[in-house]
Amino acid sequence: MKLGFLGTGNITSDVITGVFISKLKFKQIIVSPRNKNKAKKLKRKFKKVLIAKNNQEVVDKSDWVFIGVLPKVAEKILPSLKFRKNQIIISFVATLNFLKLKNKINCKVNIVRAIPMPPISLGLGPVVMYPPNTKVKNFFNKVGTSIEIKNEKLSNNFWAISGTMASFYETLKTLSDWLVKKKIKREQSQKYITSLYFALACLALENSNKNLKKFVLDSQTPGGLNWQGVNQLRKAGYYKSLQSSLNNLLKRLSKS
Repeated sequence: MKLGFLGTGNITSDVITGVFISKLKFKQIIVSPRNKNKAKKLKRKFKKVLIAKNNQEVVDKSDWVFIGVLPKVAEKILPSLKFRKNQIIISFVATLNFLKLKNKINCKVNIVRAIPMPPISLGLGPVVMYPPNTKVKNFFNKVGTSIEIKNEKLSNNFWAISGTMASFYETLKTLSDWLVKKKIKREQSQKYITSLYFALACLALENSNKNLKKFVLDSQTPGGLNWQGVNQLRKAGYYKSLQSSLNNLLKRLSKS
């Protein structure tokens, strides 16, 4: 199997890295030359990477084609590309729905929309996909954890959640910066913050069959530090603001 990638941005690099550290069997990975620096970096790092001359060569030499370009770029390049019947196409483009993809590609191919996240480079994290596809599900289960959604409208909710990644890292940065201001070394503060939140997430994942409300309650005692912290943020409207942000992201996705 040969895998082709249109676009060599961050998410493409992360997926390719995840593929190479996985147990997947494949012959070659073909990447587009759009981002020359990242394409060359991938080629230096992995022997099975080939840099194509153009986007059409990526399509021609690949059994599966991953679309990892910006929405406007995708709308521009897809109609001019000649895909083969029954090729598998996986799109990472958040604001380009299934019907639009089908119309832009204009060939009887198997299309799947997927939401890989940066931790896939470590073989970690969920990959939401629509519509269900056994081959694609098995593929992502080897580089992460696939979650199949049967309704595209519902899948938009997951795309909206994926839009909170930067705000999560901003939270970590804020906490780390606060420690640095208190005379803690940057390396030590970041190690503590990232290790703490990683451990908290692992604990929640291990007990993901339980309502997260239990963790909120169990992690605080009346009048304690966590009680004070979470209630102050509630009164400040922090969590309502988060929900409002998600609703706005969903509105944008619904218009795509």
